Formats: sequence, C-alpha cells, structure tokens
Amino acid sequence: MRVLGLVAVLGLAGCAGLQQPAVPQEARLSAEVLTVVLGDGTVCRADWAAAGGAGRLEGCGPGYDYRVTVVEKPNLLRQFWSELTSALGAEGAVPPMARVEVSGNGRAWDFVSPPPVDWDAGAF
Repeated sequence: MRVLGLVAVLGLAGCAGLQQPAVPQEARLSAEVLTVVLGDGTVCRADWAAAGGAGRLEGCGPGYDYRVTVVEKPNLLRQFWSELTSALGAEGAVPPMARVEVSGNGRAWDFVSPPPVDWDAGAF
C-alpha cells in the first residue's frame, strides 16, 4: 500500500513539474494591440497605441509592465510594403516593427515584433 502512495505522490510531483511558469514567452503587435503569451498559456492584450507605447498588462499573471519602441525607419523593402498596402486601402495591415519589453517581479523579457524568421525551422 505504501508503494502505491509513493507512486501517486511521485506522479503528482511529475505533473506539477510539467506546468510552465506564468512568464512571458511571446509578444506580437498589431497596429493597436500588444498580445503577450505566458508560459502557462495565458494570453494578455493591451491597446499599446492608445496608451502611448507603455503601460501595464492588468490581470495578466502577476501583472506585467510593457514598453513598445517602434523602429522609425525600417528597411526599404518594409517601407515600400507598408506604403503599398496603405495605398491599396489596407491601412494598418502591416504591423509595426518594434522592440517590446515586458517586465515584472524584478525581471525583464525582450521581444521583437514581428518575430524573426527561423530559417532552420523549415518555414520555407
């Protein structure tokens, strides 16, 4: 009977070890919305454009602050693509290039949006 109890305790401990902490794993931007995904699967959103590029992700894990720094002069191909989509009536369809810093609990996480392409992952 003790062996079964020990197996059950070890099994529960193993499941607890599989849970991811509620820390930022990914950040993406649209023209107005910052989306942050935490390791436990929580998805947090904030209207970064209306907030002036900085604010707090309320109700998101323990609560995190964010700061978005937009790249003012992206490469020429991206500038052309953004202007073309705007000229075709799709204003805001191309998300801005930016650095996103998420911080909380004395730690900080840096992301770029859009995320870089991982050529080794077979994306193409």
